[in-house]
Amino acid sequence: MSSVSAWLIVLALVLIAFIYIFANYQKIKKMSEGTADMIELSGIIRSGSQTFLKTEFKSIGIIVAVLAIVFTLFIEKTSGITFILGALMSSIVCVLGMSSATYANVRTANKARESLSIGETVKVALCGGSISGLSVQAFGMFGLVLVLLIFNGVSHEAVGSGLVANLQCNPTIMRISTYSLGCSIVAMFNRVAGGNYTKAADISADILGKIRHDLPEDDSRVPNTIADFIGDNVNDIAGNCSDLLESFVATMSATIMIAVTLFAQNGPSVTEATFTATTLFPIIIAAAGLVGCLLGLGYAQLKKMGDNPSRELNMASWISAGLTIVIGLVAAYLVFSKVTLYADFKFGWISPWLSSVLGIASGIAIGSITEYYTSTDFKPTKILAGFAEEGEAFVVTKGDAIGSRSCLAPILVIGVSLLISGKICGEYGIALSALGMLAFVGATVSIDAFGPIADNAGGIAESCHLDPEVRVITDKLDAVGNTTAAIGKGFAIGSAAFATVSLIVAYVGNFAHNGTEPVLNFASFIVVAGGLIGGALVEYFSAMLTDNTIDSAKLMADEGDKMLSIPGVLEGTVKPDYNKMIAMAASEALRKMVIPSMLAIAIPIVGGLLFGVQFVGGLLVGATVCAIPRAIFMGNSGGAFDNAKKYIEGGNIPGHGKGSDAHKAAVTGDTVGDTRKDVVGVALDIFIKMMSTVANTLAPIFSNITLFK
Repeated sequence: MSSVSAWLIVLALVLIAFIYIFANYQKIKKMSEGTADMIELSGIIRSGSQTFLKTEFKSIGIIVAVLAIVFTLFIEKTSGITFILGALMSSIVCVLGMSSATYANVRTANKARESLSIGETVKVALCGGSISGLSVQAFGMFGLVLVLLIFNGVSHEAVGSGLVANLQCNPTIMRISTYSLGCSIVAMFNRVAGGNYTKAADISADILGKIRHDLPEDDSRVPNTIADFIGDNVNDIAGNCSDLLESFVATMSATIMIAVTLFAQNGPSVTEATFTATTLFPIIIAAAGLVGCLLGLGYAQLKKMGDNPSRELNMASWISAGLTIVIGLVAAYLVFSKVTLYADFKFGWISPWLSSVLGIASGIAIGSITEYYTSTDFKPTKILAGFAEEGEAFVVTKGDAIGSRSCLAPILVIGVSLLISGKICGEYGIALSALGMLAFVGATVSIDAFGPIADNAGGIAESCHLDPEVRVITDKLDAVGNTTAAIGKGFAIGSAAFATVSLIVAYVGNFAHNGTEPVLNFASFIVVAGGLIGGALVEYFSAMLTDNTIDSAKLMADEGDKMLSIPGVLEGTVKPDYNKMIAMAASEALRKMVIPSMLAIAIPIVGGLLFGVQFVGGLLVGATVCAIPRAIFMGNSGGAFDNAKKYIEGGNIPGHGKGSDAHKAAVTGDTVGDTRKDVVGVALDIFIKMMSTVANTLAPIFSNITLFK
């Protein structure tokens, strides 16, 4: 089978996914929104979310346009187009995911109101989530395959140049890396701005409702609550979609770039057919994952669900992963069985498939480990809830210990998987292991998006004063959603680790000379210095995001207090100025997103131009080594804090329900955890991926232009 035929088949599969997405979107929109109050509130949430994204995209658009011109003029004349295409694909996914979620949230609440059935309500939330998940995989593949088709596939010749500069580079690598970088730009801005928006609103709402005024959760009298509903969509949906799309695209891109490097090193000993096979297989594995996701999510939509939907949701993931493995095996045989293989392929044609399976298994294992440390079904979170009786200091200290303890197991999984993949299939195997983990990302994101939709549905039920039985149903869904969201964050961080390692391997290959082994010299003081600075920058980036969020939360809490002091607001006879609070949240988030986001672009550029490729390599390794455990710590401690609070609210600690001292101590822990899991933890993975993508894009420049050699 030729490359063009394979790409056309992949495009046909993507088209089927587009039809499935469109059908679910129309299905959601046709459902009833419920009462007049529900329609009004959902309209505010939808309008606020759309306004935020429109304003954010104006800022992103300017930066994308400027960088596209720079790439076209000075690096490779077509790379500006592919850079814009990547940003466009990511933006479309953000808009689709957020739009579907803001339609699905109120319809989920209304289905609970009308049916009082958990099973029927789950399907509405999952239908909305599947639009997000499948969009990530379908649009990510669509853009990359378009790049390959339009520009005649993958070349191993270094012939490209910009319109002004005459920089020799591989045009294929430049197009693929700039496509990936376009996705990264949108992801970084979304995560930084969305995280600030949602957590500033959430923390300020908790301060006002639970601490200062002792009001119920999601009480519509607190204007910050409505901003929090919007934040769930702009961060947990739009931000998460762009985050995972960027990881998915980055791993496909890194695998193709490594294939180019391998051929450059071993060209005389292998044929063009081998080169074609190694560049084609990553796209086929991704397509196999898309088929698996369509069937797995289709199963969940058709299957009748009972009062515990977790089993069916987990089964959808297992079906998606299982089909990816089976189809991937067939694809590996068809692609590699009749071509000359590299010496690194220790088990012949099956080696690439084994590497991808290791990635899939790692993704499932990391999700299970995350669930253990954050779910109310297991000891760590139950023990943490018990410590709340002793006060805030005990909660925070114990939560920190849980977060730190939770780092070892997932990092062991990542490390062992990378070691075995490298032994089985060399550098190419490492990249395929990363891609395997993300091959069924459509199902992962779909089930993850279920969480914020269910959370929003519960908030709408509370704010619109629906029957208490409705809130019982949405709370059960929210509990399931908390677990799926925690697993999703663990998956995002784990996939970022795999993606970044594969990008670093690709980066070293990009600056190595043809025929020489790619080496990053850790005995060099330049590399060590880069590593130390990279690690320190991770801490600085984390502090910057935390400061920005807490500062915004303080301003919003004070503004919310002023509104609650207006006569009639606390009594429920006068509505607070929701639009003012929403505008404040958006303004603060957008104002504070530029500097942290630009750091990830500027750091490798400045480092590379000043000290060269080896320094940037050390920078990437140091940042990755520090960021991965930090991100896992942040995500898991934050998830444990959140669910410990919910465990107490569920009446599981006798004598310590809502409003008790233990509950207030748990709320403090949850407030600490909010910034960790939804701002810092999720932004760190994009920080290291984006730096690695920038480094890959500019490696030819760093190789030729270094101020201090």
